[in-house]
Order: sequence, then C-alpha cells, then structure tokens
Amino acid sequence: MPGAVPRVVLVGAGIVGCALADELTERGFTDVTVLDQAAGPATGGSSGHAPGLVFQTNPCRSMTQFARYTVEKYTALGCFDRIGGLEIATSGDRLADLSRRHGWATSWGVRSRLVDAGEVARLHPLLDRDQVLGGFLTPDDGLARPVEAAGVQARRAAERGARFEYGQEVVAVETTGDRVTGVRTGTDVFPADVVVSCAGMWGPVLGEMVGLTVPLVPMAHQYVFTGELNADAEALARQPILRHQEADLYFRSHGKALGIGAYGHRPMPIAARDITGSELPFTEEDFDASWESAVELIPALAEAGVDRGFNGLFSFTSDGMPLLGEHPGLRGFWVAQAVWITHSAGVARSVAEWIVDGQPELDLHASDLNRFEQVQLAPDYVLERSCRNFVEVYDLLHPLQPMQSPRPLRTSPFHSRQQELGAFFLEASGWERPHWYEANASLPEVAEVPDRNEWASRFWSPICGAEALVTRKRVALFDMTPLKRLEVGGPGALEFLQRMTTNNVDRKPGAVVYTLLLDEQGGVRSDLTIARLGTSTFQVGANGTLDLDWLTRHAPDDVFIRDITAGTCCIGLWGPLARDLINDIPHTLDVRKGYFTAQQGFVKNVPVTALRLSYVGELGWELYTTADLGPKLWDTLWEAGQRHGVIAAGRGAFTSLRLEKGYRSWGVDVTTEHDPFEAGLGFAVRQDKEFLGKGSLHNLTSTKKLTCLTIDDPYEVVMGSEPVFHQGEPVGYVTSAAYGYTTGLNIAYAWLPSEIDDEVEIEYFGRKVTARPAQEPLFDPGMKRLRA
Repeated sequence: MPGAVPRVVLVGAGIVGCALADELTERGFTDVTVLDQAAGPATGGSSGHAPGLVFQTNPCRSMTQFARYTVEKYTALGCFDRIGGLEIATSGDRLADLSRRHGWATSWGVRSRLVDAGEVARLHPLLDRDQVLGGFLTPDDGLARPVEAAGVQARRAAERGARFEYGQEVVAVETTGDRVTGVRTGTDVFPADVVVSCAGMWGPVLGEMVGLTVPLVPMAHQYVFTGELNADAEALARQPILRHQEADLYFRSHGKALGIGAYGHRPMPIAARDITGSELPFTEEDFDASWESAVELIPALAEAGVDRGFNGLFSFTSDGMPLLGEHPGLRGFWVAQAVWITHSAGVARSVAEWIVDGQPELDLHASDLNRFEQVQLAPDYVLERSCRNFVEVYDLLHPLQPMQSPRPLRTSPFHSRQQELGAFFLEASGWERPHWYEANASLPEVAEVPDRNEWASRFWSPICGAEALVTRKRVALFDMTPLKRLEVGGPGALEFLQRMTTNNVDRKPGAVVYTLLLDEQGGVRSDLTIARLGTSTFQVGANGTLDLDWLTRHAPDDVFIRDITAGTCCIGLWGPLARDLINDIPHTLDVRKGYFTAQQGFVKNVPVTALRLSYVGELGWELYTTADLGPKLWDTLWEAGQRHGVIAAGRGAFTSLRLEKGYRSWGVDVTTEHDPFEAGLGFAVRQDKEFLGKGSLHNLTSTKKLTCLTIDDPYEVVMGSEPVFHQGEPVGYVTSAAYGYTTGLNIAYAWLPSEIDDEVEIEYFGRKVTARPAQEPLFDPGMKRLRA
C-alpha cells in the first residue's frame, strides 16, 4: 500500500492500548480503531485497579528506559505525582543489594542515592526506626494515575482521528494467506492492515485465534486499603512510595489510609478463558503473614486495621519480561502484552516505532515475543515458571542464578559423561550447561587462582580458573551444543546471506566467515559464523531464536532455513595440544587447514563437520556431529586425550578465555543500539558489497565505544551493569567482566565516551574500584596461537 495510511486495530483500551494509540497517531498512523469488550473506559482490565506505582530501576536497561519515558510523559500530561520512591533494608544482605540497585540506576541514568536509617525515618515517620538499616531513594519515581493517563492519551489519539469502540468482544481475527486483514467482533468487522493485541491478561485467548502461543499467566495479587491512620493526609501524600521487599510488600497513601500490595502469598493463577473481571474476592487467610509484617514495620497499622481488600489480576511471564513484537507466521499481527503501568508509555513508544519505522530505538531483544525456544512455550512450563517468577519478584537473585524447575529440561548428548565428572550445571534457554567440573578440583592450577569477593564467588569455583589455565597449557573439551545452529540452503542461499550480512560470504566451499546481521538503522542485530559446506549449503552459528526469526522473515521462496540444534551436538576441542590429540585418532581430516576453514570427515567412527574456529583463542576445532553419535565422539576424544592431559572445561573458563581475547557477546556487549564500528566489529563489514543496513552506516556520528578495562584490584571481580565514573561523573556502564587467569588481569568491558583514555572508576556495591583502558586483545594479539 505505497502512500496509504495503514488501517490499525488495537484490541484492548487499557493503558497500553491508549498509550499505543497516542504514539501511533502522533507518528501519522491516524487510521486507528481501538476495540474493547468492556462497556466503557477503564472498566474491565488491570488498568482500572492498578495502584500506579512507578519504580524505574531495573537490572534490564530497556525496562528502565521504558519506565523513564513513562515518568516523563505522564508528568507532562499531568497524571503523575513525582513523590519519589524508597526501598528499605532490614538486613545486611538487602542493604548490600540496595547498593547494587543504586549502581543500576546510575548506569541507566536514573537519579538516586543511598540514605541512612535516620533519613528513612524522616521520610517515613511511621516506620519503626529500629528495624531499618538504610534505604535507596529515587526522587523521580512516584505514582501514575492509570485511569486518568489512559483517558488523556485516548483523547489525544481521538483528536488525531483514532476511534474507540466499546462493548466489542473480538471473536475472530481475519486473514488472507500470511497476512492479517481484519478483526471480527460479535456485531462488526473492522478491516485492518495491522492488528495489535493489547488485551492484557486476555492475550492468550486472542493469540489462540491466530495460532500464536502468548506465554503469560494471569495471576492474582493482593491489595488492601487500611483504615484511617492518625496522621495528616497531606503529609502522607508527600511521602515517597515505599517498598519493603524483604517482606514482599509495597505501600502508598490513599488520603489518611495506606494501600498495601503483597507478593508474599501463594501464587494464584487463573486461565485467561476463565476471567470474567479483573478483581477477584479477597482471600483474607492469604494476607495474614503479610499483615503481620506490615504491622511490624509500621506499628500504627495495628490500630487502623484493614478496611477492605481485593485480589487483583495482572500478567506474569516465565522470565518477568513483556511480550512485544510481530507474530512469526502472520504478517501484521502484533503483541504488546504483560506490560505493567510502570512501563506502559515506554513500551507504547517502542512498539509504535517498531510498527511505523520498522525498528525501535531501544534494543528489545529481552522483550521480543519470539525470544523463547519451543520447549519454553509448553503450557506447563509457562505456568510453573510464571508462578515461580511471582514468588521471586522481590527476591535477591544473582545474575548467574538458574531456575530450579523444571530441570533438567534440555541436555546435550554428553550429559551423562559430564555428570560422571561432577559437572556443576547452570541453565540457559532450558539447556543444562556445565560451568566447571569437580573432577578438576585436584588440578595443581587451582592453587594459582586468586580469591574474589563474596558476590562474584557465588555460582563460581576456583576450578573455573584451573580449567582456563589447563586449556592454555594443554587441551580441553568444551560442550558447545547449546549454541544455536541453522542450516541455510537452496538456489538463492548465497545471494540471500550476502544481502543479509555484512561480510563477504561468497567464498569457496570450505570457508568460514564471521559476519554481522544489521537492522535497517545499522544497529547490530547479531553476529554469526557462516560455514559454506557446499555450493548452496551453509551452516550458520547464531545467537538464538531471534536470529532464526529474522532470517526466516527475510528469506525468499528459493531459500530454506532449518534449526538443526536439537539434532546435532558440538565439542569445542581447544588448546595447544588439540592437533596432537586428533592425530592420535584414526581420522580423515586435514589438520593443517588454516583458521576459519570447514571440512567434513571422520574422527574414527564418527562423521564430523570440523570448523577451525576458537572462541577461547587457542588452536582447535568446533567438532559437530549428529546427536546420536555425541557420546561416541566424546569418548573417542576423551580416550585419546588422556596421554595429553585432556580435561573437560566449563562455561566459567570459557567466559574468562573469551574476554582475554576480546570476543564480544551479542546481547550483552553489543545490541541493536550499537553500530559495528563503535563495538569494535568494523573488521566484519565489507563496504564493497550491498547488505541490509549499509545505507545507515554512512551517517554515523558515534561518540562512544566498547572499551576494554583492567581493574587494579584482582579481588574486585565485577559482574556487569555497574556504572563507570570518570573524574567523578558517571559516563558509562560495564557489559561483560571476568578475571583473566592466564593474563593475570581483572577484565571488564564497558561502554564509554570515545575520548576517555585514562583512569576510571567502577562503582561496585557502593565502593569505587579503579580501572584503566587497555589495548585489546589482552592475550595473543598476534593471533599466533589461533593460527598455529
């Protein structure tokens, strides 16, 4: 429809639907119809009962940016009370965590400060001062008025041409081929080029109409209104909203009463189809423990008592993040679900940018609807993990802390061998991934590994360091099976990959290329390794399901793309003795083939695809075979490796080795918010060919770069997301970090202004640790070991 204004239908007139209508119409998409099954505005969904608290600070940068925009927009619209937010600590662990949260706020640009117990008592005089150790104050947090905010945005959208239709229950989404064409209600049909589900907790029902799993669970959350307190209403209204996360409680004022929200009760899920209203009857027995904790913190509540309460429904997901994006198989059907008031305006802006411009300004990979593996969409998985996420919503969670159930879910063919070696497993995307092996506890190299601070020592062992050292000295087996593998083939495969990626893929069969996927604005969507196995057959090493989704959306009819991860497995055989180990086995490989080459052959009885690659910076291969032959491959390499001192090594060693070589991790070090050159990936961009996003690279005016830092104190190993200061001012944030066992350097990568080349400080749990920019790579800059 060149030149035509697309017809957009939004399903759901809660705060998300109203905010999205406002953002779309502001960008010129004025043919917008908003449908809602309720009889009128704010009468059916969560927006009508939400308490409206907006705490901006989140470990995820994009979630914080959503909330920052929500504060800015709703303040400008006159429906936000910027009274501040206060989180308190009544234990040492929580107090330390507030320092970590203060670091996140500083990294993401949110004003905040740590306050002592005396200031907490001044801000909230009704608190029991003796219980509190300190607090975390964010002056720009506060209270949104959801019904008013929805109404204001709806009126703005209507003034630009949007229509709001109430009493319209959607019964079908109409389609032609792979495109959406309209929405049918009980009484009308609304033609549409774009349909966005903003149906909140009813989202799974709408998803079923188009064959889409919307992995969210409606959950009841308790909220009570107390009786009146013996306090001045105006004074109460000026107090910051309060979170007592150790007791799973939050508080806000309602005149002379308080509202109390509680997460400390049992999960109370309900099927989306069974919902008849957003509020369920209050179950008093579930609130008893929360009430005791509330009275303990605020003794005056004992006299005020509970006036009334309800169990309000809202959406939870298995990883606590929103569900945003377009249906993978139905063009024009979008989802904006599992969005809380806190993030509503920010989400609406990003989704509007996505629909109108083809790409949001913020990196949204952590919220993308299509981020889940198929196994993570199983109804039982979604239910169990969403319930667990409810329980853990205020818990202190380490960044490496894995889910506990359902596990094990996905295991590589080497799993039993790894168990025999005492593997300590963590989890990612459902995969069990060894982080170290207790069988290596007796390695003499363990004694060479320096101590680290308590937080960085969790889910870590000095064995990780020993495994890294042995990899550099001898040879190790790494299980690389969880990395996403795609087969791309067909008559148009070469032309397709040339057009989609930045490097030159048009090389002879047997070549491997490191390359990038860019979006239309030149941001890095992913990095790939592409092995040309035949004239029209390629194996693509990708970062996850979003790469599969992106390539599939752009693939022409003469190209096929298959996810081959589950049917295959991979061992990274790396170390200076890797070639010697292979040569001790009957094989048909040409072990003299150079770096970035591919070949197919046999290692004894196992057919393999061998890629001469190494993410740890050592001689070796990625050895791929089918899943059924995985144990045989492991056993063959293990047996031959005994005379060479082979070990199995885990993810802890891998991360250290990768950072010593300066290898980027997409989604952590680099996202769509970064271009290849500032990310240090310009070497993978060929300007003499055409590719998606190339045109935007000519207009780059970057002022930042991904910088390698070394921290002076080896004890202070940081974990990522910490703020970086230069001459006392916050200037950036840490992405990846690890101790480099073979360089003896404490490494952190950070996004910093390009001009900084001298000493900086990283704030870590409230302390400042000195770090210095360093030339990368820190290990083997001449690439002699890789090319051996």
